[in-house]
Amino acid sequence: MGFFDYFQIASLLLFLFVLVAKALYLRSTANINPIVIGRGKRGLRFLFELYAFAGLAVWVTELVLYSLHTGFRIFPAPLHTVLIGSTIAKLAGVITVTCGLVVFILAFVSFGDSWRVGFDVKTPGKLVTTGIFAFTRNPIYVFVSLWFIGIFLINGTLIFLIFAVLAIAHLHYQIRQEEKFCAELYGQAYEDYCARTGRYFTL
Repeated sequence: MGFFDYFQIASLLLFLFVLVAKALYLRSTANINPIVIGRGKRGLRFLFELYAFAGLAVWVTELVLYSLHTGFRIFPAPLHTVLIGSTIAKLAGVITVTCGLVVFILAFVSFGDSWRVGFDVKTPGKLVTTGIFAFTRNPIYVFVSLWFIGIFLINGTLIFLIFAVLAIAHLHYQIRQEEKFCAELYGQAYEDYCARTGRYFTL
């Protein structure tokens, strides 16, 4: 294992640590269960969320398999064709993932008690518009997009490019659904926030 392999594993461990720590903190201090995926969902919407998390699990598995240089692969050999393999691309991937992780951590700091995974109709948090949220309405999704793009640049294979494209498409769909939910929940305050802050970046 080399630097890029350790970096990929470290990015995954940092993500999991922050996620679990925040969830446990909200459960212990505010008695809030922030993981509300699938709650009240039926039919295609539930299956869509299930597909997304199954896809994330497979992506994480591939990331670990690549980092450990095991001979086992989930997908057939053609999907592991190397598209880019230069050191410059790998370094660009490290920078991209690092920038994403900074956004991710800043988002969790700004979220306070309002962080949820899924639509929490029963105990929604307050609308957060400060900190990193003053520059992007969806910092977590920006992080995930940067993470997937960065991992593709580090590994350079077709399968990670496919994962990146599918992830970004799914995240855009999810954002549009959350925008409808937030508009109904927060009303004019959310409309004003959307008017001054970009969906992805505020230029």
